[in-house]
Amino acid sequence: MGVLLMSSDLRQMALDRARDAKILLDAIRYVGAYYLIGYAVECALKAVIAKRTRRHEFPEKERVNASWTHNFDNLFEKAALEKEPMSKQTKTYLATVKKWKPDSRYEPKKSRNEAKDLFEAVIHSHNGV
Repeated sequence: MGVLLMSSDLRQMALDRARDAKILLDAIRYVGAYYLIGYAVECALKAVIAKRTRRHEFPEKERVNASWTHNFDNLFEKAALEKEPMSKQTKTYLATVKKWKPDSRYEPKKSRNEAKDLFEAVIHSHNGV
């Protein structure tokens, strides 16, 4: 039995993880903040994919399998966000975001700058990913 997640559920998860990341960033817990802001992006990408899936559509198996992953390359491809017009700053932020990997939670050190840069790349009010 699988979990049925709606686009709105995934969007809320993304917002919650971003808030959690901010709390960790403020508490000088950079590894956790870095991981959670990346996880927020993953949830947001999955929300976009879910929203772009038509209500009575029977999606192709490859698209479904590629959506149930932590791989940002697959998720960005399936969300088709790179086809959207982007500012130069958003493209720069996107490059920062794409460096995140789920395995970052196992990295013993993340600098304050790495965590803050990723957070800014995600939540910037005008150009954030």
